[in-house]
Amino acid sequence: MAGRRGRKWIRRDESQWRALLLRFSGSGLTVAAFCERESVSTASFHRWRERIQEHEGGEMIVAPGAPAFLDVGCLDATASRAAPIDLRLDLGGGLSLHLVRR
Repeated sequence: MAGRRGRKWIRRDESQWRALLLRFSGSGLTVAAFCERESVSTASFHRWRERIQEHEGGEMIVAPGAPAFLDVGCLDATASRAAPIDLRLDLGGGLSLHLVRR
């Protein structure tokens, strides 16, 4: 409900939290880093995100046009030689991406 800037607590309504969550989705930051930057407690962030998701039927709030990105980390060069990779991504609309490393 409140964010902290300096010594003042800021009371936010649902529309302000929605805007904050949209900024988070496009920030690329962790929850902790984003909350620190925005002077918001992580507990309030999680509570409001859950509350708004319940209103949205479980849907995540995502900034329009923001790409969905999943960082799977880096492959270790020695591990990649030992284990082949066969990855197929269904992109929708009959389009798929197939990556193979042998």
